[in-house]
Amino acid sequence: MKNSLKVAFITPEAYPFAKTGGLADVSGALPKFLHKLGCNIIIVIPYYRMVKKSGQPIQYMAEEIEVPFLDEVLRAEIYQGKLNGEIPVYFIGKDEFFDREYLYATPKGDYFDNAERFIFFSKASLLLCKHIEFYPDIIHHHEWQTGLISAYLKSIYKNDPFFLPTASVFTIHNVAYQGLFKKEKFSLTGLPIEMYNPDGIEFWERVNFMKAGIVYADVINTVSKKYSEEIQTPEYGYGLDGILRKRKEDLFGIINGVDYQEWDPSKDPYIKKNYDLRDLSGKRECKRDLIREFNLSQSLENLPLLGMISRLTDQKGFDILYEILDELLSLDIGFVLLGSGEQKYHDLFHQVAERFPQKVGIKIAYDNRLAHMIEAGADIFLMPSKFEPCGLNQIYSLRYGTIPVVRATGGLDDTIVSYDPITKKGNGFKFKNYNSKEFLNQIKEAIQYFYQPEHWNCLIKNAMNSDFSWERSAEAYLELYKKALKKKENRE
Repeated sequence: MKNSLKVAFITPEAYPFAKTGGLADVSGALPKFLHKLGCNIIIVIPYYRMVKKSGQPIQYMAEEIEVPFLDEVLRAEIYQGKLNGEIPVYFIGKDEFFDREYLYATPKGDYFDNAERFIFFSKASLLLCKHIEFYPDIIHHHEWQTGLISAYLKSIYKNDPFFLPTASVFTIHNVAYQGLFKKEKFSLTGLPIEMYNPDGIEFWERVNFMKAGIVYADVINTVSKKYSEEIQTPEYGYGLDGILRKRKEDLFGIINGVDYQEWDPSKDPYIKKNYDLRDLSGKRECKRDLIREFNLSQSLENLPLLGMISRLTDQKGFDILYEILDELLSLDIGFVLLGSGEQKYHDLFHQVAERFPQKVGIKIAYDNRLAHMIEAGADIFLMPSKFEPCGLNQIYSLRYGTIPVVRATGGLDDTIVSYDPITKKGNGFKFKNYNSKEFLNQIKEAIQYFYQPEHWNCLIKNAMNSDFSWERSAEAYLELYKKALKKKENRE
């Protein structure tokens, strides 16, 4: 099979244009490495306000696509930019839907018209391929926001010569976010009514966009092997475990890579002093800089500095962190946190920072520069997730010699190996059961090793030598694309 596969990579967000989380990092990196492997690839995302403010060079193509929507036709504007100066990125514009402060939700909750917004985006993305005459071998679409695309390919476009050779790959980054809407919204999709049933898009008398992708894609993958197994169980499947078990032959796990051009302490432009394994003195300088950034006590320079970069939600383990916070902060440590999420956690951490101004630094936001500073300046990185499909920050931490303490779930379990002081193997610490006691015990164990240079230096070396490059992941995706094409052929 020729390796110049044509791939339409359709995603709700991609760095550096628009980002709320790890999905944007994947969407901004994986296409670059698929391109290096010979794929002819385009990226399609909505033209959000965040894209307009991204500072990236983007041009209006002075063209519009007509998108059928119930009994009317809506117009989508097309904009174009480039990723890495070489991969075409197309933006679907409609200010009524996408010119908003946030991408999917405000701090008070989801946008009321998310169904309309992403039905429109999914339809427009397929019509864009036709409009620019990009004949995709593969449509690789991501998360609930694009789940309907596979359903359209299996119905409206089933006999369309343009999409006849096209196979679909649907990637689940987080099965907890499913795009659930009232059944009345089904008519907006334009899909045949037969698809609204328990074997199709219906889910407990609601429409489920994520389920559409799972049921109708040629192959499905998640972003770690462990997570692909976990979501087939009631504990992690969020009601979709049955349909995922049904499709287990078509369900794969590929660990996310890390864009080491973006996350490399030896070249990172955001940190105070670059460093690598041969000379770690820069890491101490970065720690000092991070302490100054948050106006913390200089005495923390010789104490363990714990860092977190996360959405502030229960899923990320903040409920068990809350239970141990007082005991944790009674230890001789510093703690810095970057992220935003649920209001209750915004309030909690503002109060904590007021109580412990010398040792706790909080920034409720996402700030890319500060994220790099925390990865470089912290000693220990906390990720106590209830579940974690892949996780990227633990992999960034490894590269920066910042030792992760994680829960053994999903990609965290696949990437972090518990340190063994006898063999001196392992790159971090992990706890099995989701409870605050086990979490605190692992933090305390990490702190003990922090004061034993022989072991701590070993941990740093093992961490920085861990390799989760996109090259390996991109090759696995290429194989997945070939599987999708084969499965499509076999079904026809």
